[in-house]
Formats: sequence, structure tokens, C-alpha cells
Amino acid sequence: MTLIILSGGIAVIISLFGTPLLIRRLQRRGYSQAIRESTDDAQYPEHAGKLGTPSMGGLAMVIAILAGYFGVHIVFWSPPSASGLLGLWLIVGLAAVGMADDYLKIFKQRSTGIRARTKLIGQAFVAISFAILALQFPDESGLTPASQAISFVRETPLVLPIGLFVLWVWFLVTATTNGVNLTDGLDGLATGAALASFIAYILITIWQFNQSCGSTIYENCYQVRDPLDLTVLAAACGGACFGFLWWNTHPARIFMGDTGSLALGGAIAGLAIMTSTELLLALTAGLFVIITVSVIMQVGSFKITGRRVFRMAPLHHHFEMRGWPEILIVVRFWIIQGLCIAIAMVLFFAEWVVP
Repeated sequence: MTLIILSGGIAVIISLFGTPLLIRRLQRRGYSQAIRESTDDAQYPEHAGKLGTPSMGGLAMVIAILAGYFGVHIVFWSPPSASGLLGLWLIVGLAAVGMADDYLKIFKQRSTGIRARTKLIGQAFVAISFAILALQFPDESGLTPASQAISFVRETPLVLPIGLFVLWVWFLVTATTNGVNLTDGLDGLATGAALASFIAYILITIWQFNQSCGSTIYENCYQVRDPLDLTVLAAACGGACFGFLWWNTHPARIFMGDTGSLALGGAIAGLAIMTSTELLLALTAGLFVIITVSVIMQVGSFKITGRRVFRMAPLHHHFEMRGWPEILIVVRFWIIQGLCIAIAMVLFFAEWVVP
């Protein structure tokens, strides 16, 4: 418990008090994200009030995560685990891809950022390198940070060959990062939803540590490497979101940008992979899945039938176009994410309560 409090506490402090420093620096230099404006051909929600709000706030979150994670290891003078370092690689690597996108949005005032193909290539490089490295570094029991077995609440008998495993990890990382990125369209929406996901992984990793096969071998023990260090990582991510939310909630003083959304998506996907809860990700990242599906439905329907399912995609903008206040949308979508997390926790712990 001390590790969780310390990791999350450091991240909260760095994010809470470091973000306004970043806000002032960005405002002083006039760095703000371009806002899409409605035209005769395309209608967008009215976001003129957000004009001038600085972006790239995800940089403060990444620094807070690093400080929280490494701060614990410095205080207790313990080496970081392979799982923790690989999780940080996903976070930092994807944040770098996001920073390139934010650079064009802020410095070049190009609201669409880098080309979709370029972003996908960057995400693929980080995800594939993570997948390959995650099958290395066995501990004394032979466990590696990730397993080639498909998992739900634990590993299933379905084991993928290494080529398919790499593609599977690439899909999970890319889908989750893009899901968080699509959700980051309203003040605090993605940050609050990601915070709920990290709380779920804190609970999962604590339980896996207490029921680990490394300490006690019995029928339901978990074959997961470094569950306690993954708890430290999840706590740092959650603390960074918690502190950042103070400045990101409506009316936002700063946006996380792609720097933050890709980093948080990578962290969520990495925790799902390394805790052997890959398919449970559909619920622990439930809101992000719903938002992504809404975009797929919109694009698919328009290409096939020429008609749109929603007034605008992603889904939260549909409700904006219907006149819902931004705060109402955010809170109700947080509730949806909370329900998804609750269902995920019921499924995860069900085998321990069902006779």
C-alpha cells in the first residue's frame, strides 16, 4: 500500500503543480492548438471559447508518471522491473509520436496534425518493439512480461505463434491509443475515463500480487511477472491523470493533446497485455471502445449507404450537435465508463466468489 500511495502521490503533486507552469510557458509563447471552425461544407460544434487554450499538456502527465514510478524505486532503492520499464517505453514512445502531431497543430496551426499514415507507422514501431521485447527477460520462474497466450481474466489455452502475437499486440496498442485520442474532444472527458481505467488496473495488479504463483502455488494463482511493479506504474498513471484533471476539466486551462492521449492509451494497453487481461480491455477501456465504434459506424455507413448514423462522430460530438451542454456529456460518459469498469471487475473477481 505504501508503494501505491507514494507513486500516485508523487505523480499527483508533479501533475497538479507542474501543469500550471507548463500552461504559463505555453501561453507566454502563444502556443495553442488550432480549433476547427464550421464552413458551408462541414459543421462542427461551437468551440470558439476554446481558442487560445494551450495544448501538449500530456507532457506534464508523462513527466509525472516518470517521477512517480522512478521516485518509488529511488526511495526504496530497488531496481525497476522489466515489465515496468516496458510499460514506460510504451508511454514515452507513443508520447513522442503524439508530440510530433502536436507540433504541427501548435506551431504550424494545422488542426489535423501529422498524416494518419505517418502516425500509424510511429505507433506500429513502438507497439511492435514492445511486443518483441515483452517476450524477452524471463525471471527466475521463466515468466516474461507478456505471454503469447490470448487472455481474458487470465491466460487461455489459445497460444499464438510469435508473428500473430506481434500483430495482436500492435492491434491492441493502436486501437487503444486511437480510442483515447478520439475521446479527447471535450474538457476532461478522456482524462477522467483514463483515470477510471488505471484504478481498475491498480485493483487487478494488487490482487494478482497477493495471489501470485511466485509466492503460493495453488489452482487459481496468477502467472504474471512483476504484478507489484505494475501496480506502481498504474498508480503513477492514475496520479498523473488525477492531478492533470484539475486543469483539464471544464473550462479547460490546457488540453492534453496527442502527447497525452497516445501515452495514456499505450499505458492502458500495456497494462492489459502484461496483466494477462487482454480481452477484458474491451471493458476496462469501455468508453474508448464505444467512441471508436461510433466512428467506425459513421464512416462505414457513409461509404456504403451515403448516409450518416450520427450528426457527427465521435459520439460525444453527436450529442453536442443535439444541444447537450459539454459538462452534461462529460459526466454522463464518465458514468458509462464507470459502469464498464464495474462489469470488468465483476468478471475479473467472479471466479473467486462463484462456488
